[in-house]
Amino acid sequence: MKSKLTYHLIIWSAVIFLAVCSSCETKAQPDSTAESSVIEIETLDDFKNYIGRDNVTVKLKPGNYQIDQAENIRFVQITGNNSYFDLTGCRFMVDTKLFGRTDLQAAGDGNSMYCVIEISGSNVTLEGLYIETYGDQAGRQSKNKIFNIAGTDITLKNVELRTAGSSPWGYGYLYGLGGGDVRKMNGIRVGYPAKNTKLIGCKVHMRAMGHAIFLQGAENTLIDDCHVDGLLRTTEAILAETSGYGFDRDFFAGKGGYIEGTTVADDGKILPGEIISLSEDGIRIYPEYKGHSTQNTTVKNCTVFQMRRGICTGLGSSADKVMNCRATSCVAAGFNVGNNDTIINCSADAKYAEAFCVTNRNTKNAYIEMDILDSRNGMANNLLAAINGTGHHVVIKTSNPSFIPESFVIELSTRNGYAYYQRSGVAAANIKLDNQTNTNVLLFPGTTNPMVESNGEVINQQLQSN
Repeated sequence: MKSKLTYHLIIWSAVIFLAVCSSCETKAQPDSTAESSVIEIETLDDFKNYIGRDNVTVKLKPGNYQIDQAENIRFVQITGNNSYFDLTGCRFMVDTKLFGRTDLQAAGDGNSMYCVIEISGSNVTLEGLYIETYGDQAGRQSKNKIFNIAGTDITLKNVELRTAGSSPWGYGYLYGLGGGDVRKMNGIRVGYPAKNTKLIGCKVHMRAMGHAIFLQGAENTLIDDCHVDGLLRTTEAILAETSGYGFDRDFFAGKGGYIEGTTVADDGKILPGEIISLSEDGIRIYPEYKGHSTQNTTVKNCTVFQMRRGICTGLGSSADKVMNCRATSCVAAGFNVGNNDTIINCSADAKYAEAFCVTNRNTKNAYIEMDILDSRNGMANNLLAAINGTGHHVVIKTSNPSFIPESFVIELSTRNGYAYYQRSGVAAANIKLDNQTNTNVLLFPGTTNPMVESNGEVINQQLQSN
């Protein structure tokens, strides 16, 4: 009986072993099959033949390709599923005149925005493309953009963009944010119904008015190792113009006061001594799109240089995570932090605006670790950080105390900097602040139960005002 049992065990072991080996061979097969099934193509027309197909792996021959014709306001529509497009070494040159064409077909989603490439399929990867607009002809609207991501499980990897073609170029946001004469050229939009989008190793060079990377109603977005840069301009350079858009309007911006990081005279006249970003935000989260909340965004290992705000999660509707990111030479704020956000191991300077801000009195329970970079030789700013809201835990440090000018301050319950827009009032309650810099901390009226440890002096402005 014992020998029969042993015999059966040996037989079953052999069967299991053979089954496992067979399974291993089966699993290995797709790799070799996938390698041999790469579809190599040489023209843009060939590429368009595959963008609506499922289960394809397509490699476009490296080279320059011009997009100057289109049928739809989404010039290239990738609607297939489970596909991979290798565009390494390819450069798409897009004529900006397409963004002004009135004869193009409307999209089926009810959104009138124009874009170069829309990806609305599922499980699609597009890698390696360099794409730029040329011609500097402004489009019909402010919704123009290069990429629109609206599918599920979409990955953009090692894609590089250069935007041009906005109006009036050279004045940033001084003449408005949309509508009127303003025509934008944005970079990458991730919008509803997008889920599980990954932007990996992407670069956006903003040479137009607009956002570099922005989210509207997207869920579970990862932005990793992405890099954004823009251009700055002094108001002296604008006021020195002898012709053009600003000159023709006698350098009136239309309204006075603080405008997105820049102060304008009360009568609306552009002032000297100020600096503007010619674009908008580097990475920006909108709270929703047509009732669909933007949720669960992670930004890590990213850099933003010379934009309006660097990384803006402050308007998001859910808790977002920002890790190992850096924002420098931004003119409204390096980081704009929101409700329950977590900002870990991040760094920013305060040359032209505060390194970070938590502006809204209703923002709660943010956690912020911020390393202050060299903030010397800036202009039009002495605010290191603006903190409003409730229950935040904030750590501010620097590797070199001389990076922060002595005139700089950290403010609680403030309407300075980007908090200027808080018309309903400001307050800061139960803020735990560990200020490891020598910067003074100002507690303005509205500050309650501050828990501050600081190398710099803590000055209670509430007592001084009484």
